[in-house]
Amino acid sequence: MSRTARVERTTAETKVLVEVDLDGTGKGEIGTGVGFYDHMLNQIARHGGFDLTVRTVGDLEIDAHHTMEDTGLALGAAFAEALGDKAGIRRYGSATIPMDEVLVQAAVDLSGRPYVVHDEPALAPYIGPVYPTSMTRHIWESFGYSARLTLHVTVLRAARPGATPDAHHVVEAQFKAVARALREAVSLDARSAGVVPSTKGAL
Repeated sequence: MSRTARVERTTAETKVLVEVDLDGTGKGEIGTGVGFYDHMLNQIARHGGFDLTVRTVGDLEIDAHHTMEDTGLALGAAFAEALGDKAGIRRYGSATIPMDEVLVQAAVDLSGRPYVVHDEPALAPYIGPVYPTSMTRHIWESFGYSARLTLHVTVLRAARPGATPDAHHVVEAQFKAVARALREAVSLDARSAGVVPSTKGAL
């Protein structure tokens, strides 16, 4: 069974191509024009075990918002398409990931019901020259809406006591945690092969 998808999204602001293989090897080929965002999407590929191609051309002369939002929407749509009817998947996944002083928890339910809860402390406004840290929540909301999943991302620890959070570490730990939670949720469960994991019979 092939669990792959190709999604193209074109607007007056962006042109996005996303290809995903849920049963890949963690290979990422990412290019959005936002360097730190590329780095984060590579975390999704590597730690999720997904083969992921993302090519986005956006109106970065304005700012990074449209580029990042539309990429998240296309990525979510690709995950939803690749999952199909979700028969035989585990459905739920969670991960608690440390990154030096940072600790992040992510939990996923491939429920068909878009709902995102995101809890992080105040961070420096930018990582690198282009990535606004205010967009991290919006990325998860865009992805969760299009993928039709429930996602909780919580920064349990952001810094040593009295220290200022390192925004790079805080955001990167989130992407790694979500990747690991997704890896578990999309994995096939031999105990329920061919069965949709819901008493409703559909997700």
